[in-house]
This record gives sequence, C-alpha cells and structure tokens, in this order.
Amino acid sequence: MSRPTTPTPQDRPLGEALPAASRDAAERLDREELRALQLERLRTTLRHAYDHVELYRVKFDAAGVKPEDCRTLEDLARFPFTTKADLRDTYPFGMFAVPMDRVRRIHASSGSTGRPTVVGYTENDLSVWADVVARSIRAAGGRPGHKVHIAYGYGLFTGGLGAHYGAERAGCTVIPASGGMTARQVQIIQDFRPEIIMVTPSYMLTLLDEFERQGIDPRTSSLKIGIFGAEPWTEAMRREMEDRLDLHAVDIYGLSEVMGPGVAQECVETKDGLHVWEDHFYPEIVDPLADDVLAEGEAGELVFTSLTKEALPIIRYRTRDLSRLLPGTARPAFRRMEKITGRSDDMIILRGVNVFPSQIEEIVLATPGVAPHFQVELTRRGRMDHMTVRVEARSTSGSTERDDAAQAISRAVKDGVGVSVDVRVVDPQTLERSLGKIRRIKDLREK
Repeated sequence: MSRPTTPTPQDRPLGEALPAASRDAAERLDREELRALQLERLRTTLRHAYDHVELYRVKFDAAGVKPEDCRTLEDLARFPFTTKADLRDTYPFGMFAVPMDRVRRIHASSGSTGRPTVVGYTENDLSVWADVVARSIRAAGGRPGHKVHIAYGYGLFTGGLGAHYGAERAGCTVIPASGGMTARQVQIIQDFRPEIIMVTPSYMLTLLDEFERQGIDPRTSSLKIGIFGAEPWTEAMRREMEDRLDLHAVDIYGLSEVMGPGVAQECVETKDGLHVWEDHFYPEIVDPLADDVLAEGEAGELVFTSLTKEALPIIRYRTRDLSRLLPGTARPAFRRMEKITGRSDDMIILRGVNVFPSQIEEIVLATPGVAPHFQVELTRRGRMDHMTVRVEARSTSGSTERDDAAQAISRAVKDGVGVSVDVRVVDPQTLERSLGKIRRIKDLREK
C-alpha cells in the first residue's frame, strides 16, 4: 500500500470493498426486507422483556403499553427508555431474562462512578456477537488468514473478548496481546507481523510514540488496517494515524449494555460513518432534553433497542452518545451513524458556554509539539468555574516548543470555543489511563 507522505483526505486511496457475493445474507437484504425482519424481531423482543424482566413489566405498565401495541417500527417511540441507572438499580442480575443456567458469560463495566453495570450472554448471544464482530472485521477490510493484534483489555471489559471471538469467527489468527506493556506490544507487532490491530485510538497513538522512541518508522510495520473503538475520535486523529502508520483507520462502535463492540462498523471502502447492523440493533436519535424521536439526519442522542438478545434484552437504551443517522452507502440497507461527536453527559457548561472534549481534541491534534493525549480539569475559583487543559508533550519537544504549544492551544480554544482556559503541557505518559483510554474529564469542583 503506497501513499504520499502527506496525502489530503481527498487523495487518500480507500480500501478494498468486500465483494457483494461474500457478504452474509442480512447484508444483502434491501431496506424493506430489513424493516420487515426488524419488526418481527422487535415484537418478539418486547414480549420476551415484558414476560421475563420485572423492571420492563413495571415500566411498560406505567407507560400504558403492552408488547402487542407495537404494530410498526414507529410504535417503538411509545415505549419507555432504559438508562444506565436501571442496570445499576437492578444489580447484579435483575435485568436478566433467562435462568442463570442459560447464561454462559458475564461482563461488567468498571463501575468507576458507582455500581458496575452487569450484562449476561446466552450461548446464542455469544454466537450473534461473534457474527457481528466478524462482519465488522470483514467490512473493515479483514480477510480469513489475516493476523489480528488485539490490544483491548481482556476480562470484564467487553472489548478484548468481543474482538477475540469475532476475529476467530472471521477466520483470522488472533494475537491476544491485551493492554499495557507498550514496549512489548511493539516488539510483538514487529515479530508476529499482524495485518490488523484492534485497540483504542488513544492507545494506538501511544504505540506510535513507542515505535518512534525505539527508532522504528511505524510506516514500515506490517499493519495495514486499524479498527479503533471504545472512545470517540476525530477525523484529525484518523489522518494522523493513517499518515504515521500507512494503514486504513476505521471506526468500530459498541457498548456493553447493548452487546459490546460490533454494534456498528465503518466500511473501509467509504470511511463515511458507521453502518449500524440493524438486523440486531435498532437505532433511534432522540432530543436529549425533550426525549422526542428526531428525523433522519438530525443530531441528537443515540438510543438502541436489541432485536435478538436473549439473556439481557435492552429496550430503548439511552447511550448518551451524540450522533445522527444517515442513509446507508457501502451497505445500503443499513443506516449509518455519524462518528460520535461527544456525550450529552460529557458536555461542560463553562461560564455559560457549552464545551465538548471533542472540540479540545481537534485543537490539540492541530498543534505541533504535543501528543494527542489531553485531560480537561475543572476547578472552582471563587464563584467561577475554571478549566485547565493538560496535554502531554511529544518526547522530542523542548521547553520552548512546549511553551509555544500551550499558548497556541489557549488562543485556539478562546477563538474557536469562546472560553478562556489555562493550558499545561506535561511530560509524556503522565496522564492517567484505564484500559488504554485517558479519562478525558476530571471534575475537582466541590459538589
């Protein structure tokens, strides 16, 4: 794969499309066939949830709806939402819709802000999960025989095992590197020569820095496809990873409450947003304040309903992720979700101005001398909220370059976002990470 050193997005060649004949049966459905399948599965899921999960029975009754009231896909808007609080309130297994002897695996969130959210999978759930991740890998350009380096964390986090079984289902060879031990990860990539890497985008940038620290040009590595997920990332980050690595960088989306990775996938031949695998996950966009369903193309909060899950059916789950739905392109039957622009619960109101971490990220990525790793720290000075942006320097940056970067970021935030912030450029590898991800917001204000 040969490319100019600094290609523009218009010049960059796209990846090889998966031939239509090689796509699975659902990928070959037309839109009307897919909608008929969705309605059939939705009605079954609503009945399954109502009959076997007390929380849903109570919620449906309170809203005055029964499963049989869903006669069209649009009728789903009459049913109540599910939130993360519902899963925490029913901790650990109150949302399970099957007896425990049918549950084959349990995953859970980290629980850093309270009780973890616990999810379960039947044997069929695990098979479906492997199928949708395999479909995602194929859409990203992966093919049987490719080696896949998985640097997501394994364990209760869904990333590692979700990617692992999906890659095996796709006929790939799995390298289960897990997270951490960055220098060793680079050695494994150099020695085992995988074609694909699945990892958080922020940790991929850490690996890139380690390549360069070891004196290795990342563009000489065997990696040709990067499937990046578990956190929002921008087009600027895509350009940086593609330019520094000489690979195709594509987005994968998922969350444990809905399934794990593999809910939606960007196709390598278009790289124009993530096609939602709508035969298993029904998406809506709602107004995060008024709760109304928004029309296709309008921006709002992403909501998902599972269509085939047995152990933990999820009805209208509020993800808090901000996006919009668009018509399908590479997979015409499946609608696309735009790359996540932020989270409704991550929005910071600073002195009357709405600020999203993604806005800060765009500025950091455009600033020479700093790495794409930053953290927003909120404090209170007297009666006023204050923001400090802490950014990691590149290993090659001297003190003058760091000072220039801090001033440039401060000016850009003031001009582009409309607020004044302090900027501190810190040493490389000093911002706290969890499962390869940097905790973007650190709120130190008194509650």
